[in-house]
Amino acid sequence: MTAGVTSITRARAAARSKAERGTTNARISALLLAPIAILTVIGLGATMSASAIIGLEKYDDKFYFFTNQLLWVGIGTVVLVLATRVRYQWYRRFAIPIFILSVFGLVAVLQIGVVRGGSRRWIEMGSFGSIQPSEFAKFGVIVFLAMVMEKKEKLLTDFWHFLVPVAVSLGLIGVLILRQPDLGTTVVVFGAAITVLAVSAAPMRYVIATSVAGSALGALLAFAEPYRRERLLSFLDPFNDKLGNGWQVVQSQLALGTGGVFGVGLGASRARWSYLPNAHTDFIFAIIGEETGFAGGLIVLVLFTWLTLVGISISYRAPDRFSRMLAAGLVAWLSLQALVNIGAVIGALPVTGMPLPFVSYGGSALLTVMGAAGILVNIARQGGPRARRR
Repeated sequence: MTAGVTSITRARAAARSKAERGTTNARISALLLAPIAILTVIGLGATMSASAIIGLEKYDDKFYFFTNQLLWVGIGTVVLVLATRVRYQWYRRFAIPIFILSVFGLVAVLQIGVVRGGSRRWIEMGSFGSIQPSEFAKFGVIVFLAMVMEKKEKLLTDFWHFLVPVAVSLGLIGVLILRQPDLGTTVVVFGAAITVLAVSAAPMRYVIATSVAGSALGALLAFAEPYRRERLLSFLDPFNDKLGNGWQVVQSQLALGTGGVFGVGLGASRARWSYLPNAHTDFIFAIIGEETGFAGGLIVLVLFTWLTLVGISISYRAPDRFSRMLAAGLVAWLSLQALVNIGAVIGALPVTGMPLPFVSYGGSALLTVMGAAGILVNIARQGGPRARRR
């Protein structure tokens, strides 16, 4: 009799624990999706304002870019929902094909891609617009490294078992992206990869050595070409070459300064009148700062901080090593990309042509970050307190 009562009590406790865990996971998922939804809406509003003039000049339609972005948001939302339904274990199984497709896309863009702004990053798809393979390569590297580091978990104390897959994957992807050239994406890929390695079972001394060696090599490659060196160093004193390499940063800072505390008003930006290049893409944060002021810019920063903290929580609660590494890499990708973009806009970092996640105009960038968000939600739904796992 006592044994029966004990079994019933345990079953009820297990059911209650499962229900509580499900409620917590649903709450964490909602906390992740909230800043993403707000940032996407902010991006639509900023795109409408920032692209109105260039839309009139190129297509005689001030809503041209806004309409396209609205379409991409719809498609991106579908991608996000589908990603929440696909169990993250699927990505472990197909990590190698995903990585190979990423490499194929980067090779293809170097052969048949179109050049814009001095970089060959896009493949034209006719009436469907264009795609940017490097956006998909970010995910390819993250999922590949997470899979390899999990499979080699018991062998990672051997330096060569650690070095070979890291060097091959990062080296191959890094070289192909730098050939475009696209230093900003290379930095994001490297940062996300180092985060995956840091969460893995690899000795931290290996991770630190890889980070130092990769950073040194990246700096060497960045300063090897004179034009790249001049562009990278122009952010230190953009007003010294305000009609050349410093033009974009100078105009961005003027826009932010004009915004003051509360901005000049929605739709009242002056920088969008062909003063600030790429106002609706890489420098959309400057338009937000001009029209909504320091207050609006601060809200965007708070939203990305919110997103990062919730993502870290999802990684911590992830049910296994692979999902923990995958979540950590995805969060590092989103947060580091936001940091690089905003840093370039305010003049704290070199200009690298990096879109602001969920906000900047662009189909490939939006679809990939929406997919990453959906994967994080899927991991969150299967997570649980670390103390209840082996």
